[in-house]
Amino acid sequence: MPTAADGGGYGVVMRWRGVHHVELNVRDYDESIAFYDAMFGWLGYNSFWTLDIEYRSTYYMSRFPAPHSYIGIQPAATGDKLRHSDQAVGINHIALWARSRKEVDRFHDTFLIPRAIPVIYPPKEYPEYLPGYYAVFFDDPINGIQWELARLPTIPSPAGMWRSWRVLRTVAEAHPQWKHSVAREAMRTLPGRGVNLTGQGGVGHHQVQRD
Repeated sequence: MPTAADGGGYGVVMRWRGVHHVELNVRDYDESIAFYDAMFGWLGYNSFWTLDIEYRSTYYMSRFPAPHSYIGIQPAATGDKLRHSDQAVGINHIALWARSRKEVDRFHDTFLIPRAIPVIYPPKEYPEYLPGYYAVFFDDPINGIQWELARLPTIPSPAGMWRSWRVLRTVAEAHPQWKHSVAREAMRTLPGRGVNLTGQGGVGHHQVQRD
């Protein structure tokens, strides 16, 4: 009989990996590869390409030769440069891990600015996300795809935790109807594998469980 441990049961299955890979279609393939070679090279990634066997694509990964996930670039058949402000259907932005706050700052100062790459939000802390969350947001200048380089400390500093607590306290005060902490209010319970989503209300309609 299948069990939750092997993924065949109806219990909670804790996944030990998340996204396997993401592939992006780009307008000018050669120009885009030059940009992404420079960007991922600066960040210390490795790369390989398909040798144009069956399809054309170039991949970038960290932790080679056993990557946790990787990103592929393929030539687009149609489409125009994206404008993030349009909020069109598709990817909103892609966030990459930074090693430290200093790396975020250096990437901004020595890679983005000298190349006149559009910086949407300069490096700053986002205590409303998580304690110590520090990031820079920028656009791929050829295709308009928005990227983020983010640092999330393994162990937040007491000062970072205090700044986050103050911001979230203000958020909670604006929502007196909440019964629990901001973190608990934010969590949602997803349907398990034994839940039928094709009944009343159609696919994707289910009762979200909250305490």
